[in-house]
Amino acid sequence: MADLVEEIKRRRTFAIISHPDAGKTTLTEKFLLYGGAIAQAGAVNGKKNSRHAVSDWMEIEKQRGISVTSSVMQFQYGGACINILDTPGHQDFSEDTYRTLMAADSAVMVIDASKGVENQTRKLFKVCAMRNIPIFTFINKLDREARNPFDLIEEIEQELGMPTCPINWPIGSGKDFKGVYDRRSRHVIYFDPTGGSHKVSATEADLTDPALADILGEVNYETLKDDIELLDGASDELDLKAVHGGKLSPVFFGSALTNFGVEPFLEEFLKMTPPPLPRMSNDGVIDPFSPDFSAFVFKIQANMNKAHRDRITFMRVCSGKFDKDMEVLHVQGNKKMRLSQPQQIMAQEREIIDEAYAGDIIGVFDPGIFSIGDTVCSPKHKFTFEGIPTFAPEHFMRYRSKDTMKRKQFVKGITQIAQEGAIQIFREPLMGMEEVIVGVVGVLQFDVFEYRMKNEYGVEMLKEGLGYSFIRWIDSAPCEPKDLKLSSDTKLVTDLKENPLLLFTSEWNIRWALERNEGLELSEFNRGDLQ
Repeated sequence: MADLVEEIKRRRTFAIISHPDAGKTTLTEKFLLYGGAIAQAGAVNGKKNSRHAVSDWMEIEKQRGISVTSSVMQFQYGGACINILDTPGHQDFSEDTYRTLMAADSAVMVIDASKGVENQTRKLFKVCAMRNIPIFTFINKLDREARNPFDLIEEIEQELGMPTCPINWPIGSGKDFKGVYDRRSRHVIYFDPTGGSHKVSATEADLTDPALADILGEVNYETLKDDIELLDGASDELDLKAVHGGKLSPVFFGSALTNFGVEPFLEEFLKMTPPPLPRMSNDGVIDPFSPDFSAFVFKIQANMNKAHRDRITFMRVCSGKFDKDMEVLHVQGNKKMRLSQPQQIMAQEREIIDEAYAGDIIGVFDPGIFSIGDTVCSPKHKFTFEGIPTFAPEHFMRYRSKDTMKRKQFVKGITQIAQEGAIQIFREPLMGMEEVIVGVVGVLQFDVFEYRMKNEYGVEMLKEGLGYSFIRWIDSAPCEPKDLKLSSDTKLVTDLKENPLLLFTSEWNIRWALERNEGLELSEFNRGDLQ
């Protein structure tokens, strides 16, 4: 039991969130570099060479240099066992990102020092704030010209409505970026550049060291002294209780590309971030240190390896210890089973594992029985974790296979991709699966869907854009859904579970339907079950 507690205490599970191009995937790579998980970092979509970032594995990601699916990576650093969830930064992938945040115990918010808080950051921040998980801010790209750090801090506090506490402070920016000042040790850490692909060497010096003015340059040195005086008088004190409750965000500055400030950030972050947190279930709070194993499904990914037509279900272990030969209960299927081929994933590289602890993320081979939000637990203690909500799709397209002989592959492909939660599928009543309506949160998901159907299932499709922007669930109706009085540009559809829904082109149409059909009750499409 003592071993179990110690192993769980070592775990740190966090997601990295940001607006596209703020440098999130680069920061993830640098963590892996310092953790010894990779020997050399590859610049994302870099011009210098053809290396791709370790965490971008889908072909479309390599082509575009963006993350479009969430990756999971584990590495060891300073006695801690770290699980990083690298979420898609692209604005179109909020649904996968949202679910990934459900599996994290804290979040690192990466902000571009020249741009400040951007739209996507706001959305993701709201999800973190809703769960009250700790949020750590890394202000990145100081190797480029950056905005005034005081302005950035003020913007974060105003935009996100949360006080901040700078842990370190930048010295210069762009070509003049010399390093960071650590406010607690009152030391200056200045860096020798290495080009960014290898670990950077840092030198510490006391602020009173007379040689500092020469090393940093007179202007930087004087600015730093003025900044420190202002900071010490004006900024919030570091209160770890407030940090753990998601009420105060510690702020760090650096450059992931050149490695400046990355290791100091990693070390401080690991000291401040909590071990695995308790989770809510229908049987009360589940303690991560309980000896009974439990986990929930937060992501399903088909065909991660083109050589093997497979489907991997990602689970977040919430309590106890997992052993590869243990019998577990899949609660939703009400079936005892052994999880097949349990593995930890480093982007596309996989490693079969014998054990995992609360806080870890494991991938298991899935013959098609799991759904997003499912609970897996010890057969002697049955319960279900809270469901994972879904976003309402905002874009709709009608699809059918170009080749009618490929109906089987078409149905298999759309069904599997829908089960992963990347798309939602609807069809018109009494229609078969030859033609379906696909709903997505962001339009890039259509591109990924078409690409995967062609490359993984060999199906080329014909498509037709649809002008709907809203979808509503029919909770109750005064008559059969097909007999409702609806405007000509409102469409009745069903999901894969035959639940009736209505597609609308505007909010006016929704009001019109409610006024003309007394007793009709509609709700937004945000239930915990996906299919």
